[in-house]
Amino acid sequence: MSDSVVQLVRDMGRRFETDIVAWRRYLHSHPELSAKEFATSDYLCAQLDDMGVEHVRVQGKRPEPAEDGREDYIGTGIVATVRGAADGAYDAEGKPSRCVALRTDIDALPITELNEVDYVSRNEGVMHACGHDCHMAMMLGTVRMLVEMRDWLRGEVRILFQPAEEISIGAKDMIAAGALDGVDAIYGAHIWSEVDSGVFSCEAGPRMANTDWFRIDIDGVSAHGSMPHKGVDAVVIAAEIVDAIQVLVSRRVSPFEPVAVTIGEIHGGTARNIMAGSAWLAGTMRTWHADVRERMRFLLEAMSERTAEVFGANISFDFTEGNSGVINDQECSDVAKHAVEQVLGARALATYEGTMAGEDFAEYQKIVPGVFVFVGTNNPEVGAVHPQHSCYYTVDETALARGSMVAAQWAHDMLAR
Repeated sequence: MSDSVVQLVRDMGRRFETDIVAWRRYLHSHPELSAKEFATSDYLCAQLDDMGVEHVRVQGKRPEPAEDGREDYIGTGIVATVRGAADGAYDAEGKPSRCVALRTDIDALPITELNEVDYVSRNEGVMHACGHDCHMAMMLGTVRMLVEMRDWLRGEVRILFQPAEEISIGAKDMIAAGALDGVDAIYGAHIWSEVDSGVFSCEAGPRMANTDWFRIDIDGVSAHGSMPHKGVDAVVIAAEIVDAIQVLVSRRVSPFEPVAVTIGEIHGGTARNIMAGSAWLAGTMRTWHADVRERMRFLLEAMSERTAEVFGANISFDFTEGNSGVINDQECSDVAKHAVEQVLGARALATYEGTMAGEDFAEYQKIVPGVFVFVGTNNPEVGAVHPQHSCYYTVDETALARGSMVAAQWAHDMLAR
């Protein structure tokens, strides 16, 4: 039976490849921002309807209150279900013997696309620059495969189309809505520009970083630019804090410990001849281990306060804890590796050290064991060399059907265990 399933998956990968690419291109040309994926969700539901797959919308809170001040609910998340028909898939009461989940994200980024392709983004200032269009297309391909595999599925597959990954609220909303209730394990995948096209990284252990955010507000004293001794220059202090943070990483943390602190915004001043009385800067902190995460938070605040104090200013430090790191379960990773080997061959397995980028897939892994797979798409021959979040980001589309195949095989194999 196992060989029959593998051969079926391989066959479906060839048969569905054109549709998977077409789905990706449509979704790429119609991107929507986090928590605003209304047309995207409608499109996905229409495809699921065409496949005869049952699904429900998932509610979640807006990231910001509505204009009238209410925290209205949105309904862009989707939970779909494919019910297996193999012997023992369900007990007499209709409970599945096992239930595994597959997750994809659906939101885009506030980036203006500069690629010159027929399917370029039609929503100016919005772009699928992180590969979520690919993730949705691959998942639709996987769902279509699972429908044809029903007779071999010993249990239930739950498919999560998750909004708002880029702003780190989507996974929590899906969980709060019960998307993981009764789930035994979960699979996620990300198209990745640092991995060669056509190969997969499925290693166990830490794979992506703890992701946190901070903002530092500096309270100085404004003065005329010709009389600098009369004020406390908030812009100069901001610059000193930026420098101090670099030293914090290079001199207070072991060079063997992955840490990245980036200042992404700095604002201050009102006119070119006025010393800024206030300024603020904001950034992100990425760490690999929990103890270093706590220590870095303390050092970051202390370093900022002391730097400001030396110059006679006050600061307020606001720290927002984001997602924890993505840590792959050993069993789920082993099954993913075996799935790759079965449908694509051993040469399709890659070794990748992981990344300091973050992912709210970690929220699911806090509740159930899971694996997050990197699907390689780097291919200079088709221009797929730019990193995630680039205005020139593109992918090698030949990797997409392969991604669908691996997810389908993983679901089958996890249900059979």
